Amino acid sequence: MIKLLLLSFLFLSSLSANKVIYLSYETVPQRVIKGEIFPITLKSLSTVRDFEDIHYEFSNLSGLQILSDTPQRVQKGKYFYDTFYLLSTQRWAQLPDVNATLIASQEYNSSYILGKKLNVVTLNPKKNFSKIIANNFELIEYKTTVFDNKHNIIVLVASAQNSDIQAMNFENVFKQGIESVYESYFDSKITYFLVIDKKIENFSFSYFNLLKNKYVNIIIPIIVEDDSVTTQSDLKPKDQSKERLKMQIASILVFIAFIFILWRRKYVYLILLMIPLIYIAYIAIPEQEICIKQGTQIRLLPVNNGTIFETTPSRYALLKEGSIDGFTKVKLKNEKIGWVKNEDICSY
Repeated sequence: MIKLLLLSFLFLSSLSANKVIYLSYETVPQRVIKGEIFPITLKSLSTVRDFEDIHYEFSNLSGLQILSDTPQRVQKGKYFYDTFYLLSTQRWAQLPDVNATLIASQEYNSSYILGKKLNVVTLNPKKNFSKIIANNFELIEYKTTVFDNKHNIIVLVASAQNSDIQAMNFENVFKQGIESVYESYFDSKITYFLVIDKKIENFSFSYFNLLKNKYVNIIIPIIVEDDSVTTQSDLKPKDQSKERLKMQIASILVFIAFIFILWRRKYVYLILLMIPLIYIAYIAIPEQEICIKQGTQIRLLPVNNGTIFETTPSRYALLKEGSIDGFTKVKLKNEKIGWVKNEDICSY
């Protein structure tokens, strides 16, 4: 028995002598929310002085996504504190097992620790929840314009800190999507569009603030504007009835002025009639039709990665509403407004 204990002691001493990294979990959250980005910190001590770096391999993690393989490192004396950021994706989660190896001129034994189970909390929000969980969320700008006869479109630009901003999603909207996104778990930015019912006067939604540990409501007043949406496009089609009314009024004024000039025999004033006549001629110019190729992708906004809401099944003509760098605005047969690339315009 004594001999067995002695052999066991010698075996464990041999393992300890070969161990060059002492590794442990230093910082682990007591609880996380599903959808939350959170840090974990590994504490390591090397018995070897000359080495380049410490390499970590993760395995057997559950319900989590590691956002970066490169840690944020802080050195205090002989100890290294390496912080990684993870995203909680499921209702249950377990920290990864970690294998740490020294990167050095010669090979050393690695160290291994087991991951622990995490306490994951699932939110039970109201229907207006935006799926955003963040330290802070802020609207930078937003605009609303007409989308079609029944809907308006909101384009908003927002920033968030410590958030998976691509998770943004809303219930009970006609159409929605990401136009562009800059991802960083520290500070992210998104351009997002929402197509909503015209009857909605205020669009409200909430996000969960991690610092305040509560939902925060945000309200966007629906004020329909005629100018460009986020400086990119004017999605509101022309009101042709108003143009016709202007032409009719101008024609009546010209006719009255012409009768007055004939009556007073002041023929020199006929020159002044040129201005309203030119205006009438300008308004009378018919809308320009352009030919669109088969398979053309019609975008919601004039950007290369913009949301595609329709693809032309065949080659046909559409009314041209305007243009901007590389894109032409068209009116579809269902009165919706979209953008096509100039390269998709064909000749008759």
